[in-house]
Amino acid sequence: MQLEETQQMVDRWIQENGVKYFSELTNMALLSEEVGEVARIIARSYGDQSFKKGEENQVLADELADVLFVLICIANQTGVNLTEAFVRNLEKKTLRDKTRHKENKKLQ
Repeated sequence: MQLEETQQMVDRWIQENGVKYFSELTNMALLSEEVGEVARIIARSYGDQSFKKGEENQVLADELADVLFVLICIANQTGVNLTEAFVRNLEKKTLRDKTRHKENKKLQ
């Protein structure tokens, strides 16, 4: 599935189930909230913190999908084609960092 298809799927879901998009500002707040939920799982699964009783069943994949959904909502409502944006961004990173990471002694 391409990002453009995913953007269309989210748009269809919003039209059929969500009534309308939340405002961009609300979606930005929701994105921050969802990223926080991902951070919480990562900190407890891979970091030094432990889960509180009853929190153990949180699923990273589900929270990452929540982040992607809200990110796509923001892209849709602001007219960003994520496929084009991602390709341009990867090209920029490739040119900028062509040798940077290979020469980084910390990554050796």
